[in-house]
Amino acid sequence: MPQFLLFCVGGVIGFVVDAGVLRVLVSLLGMNAYAARLVSFLVAATSTWLWNRHTTFNGTRNFGLLGEWSRYLLAMSGGFAVNYSTYALMYAFLPLVRQYPELGVAAGSVAGMAVNWISSRLWIYRQP
Repeated sequence: MPQFLLFCVGGVIGFVVDAGVLRVLVSLLGMNAYAARLVSFLVAATSTWLWNRHTTFNGTRNFGLLGEWSRYLLAMSGGFAVNYSTYALMYAFLPLVRQYPELGVAAGSVAGMAVNWISSRLWIYRQP
């Protein structure tokens, strides 16, 4: 399967983790939806890193385990800025997203995907 499609599969996995953690934090634990999104992103980014490390970019190792994870989170922060901005705007202005914050997560995920792909492909997992 081409790398970009595998990257998209990882994105779907990340979305499920992100939305699920967000739902638990907001609905079950009563956490603020904006703060909860920061936590859910960190968990989701770690899950996509694991997927991409072992599947999408298998064999491409430019850094050690901790170095790769920390660089991956740094690289994903650009996509997260786009992602979180989309989510926050939708959450603030659309009652449907306040009721179902997963919709904002989905829109944000799509919005940040290109930034995440480019930073992964050109920095974290660049070919020699």
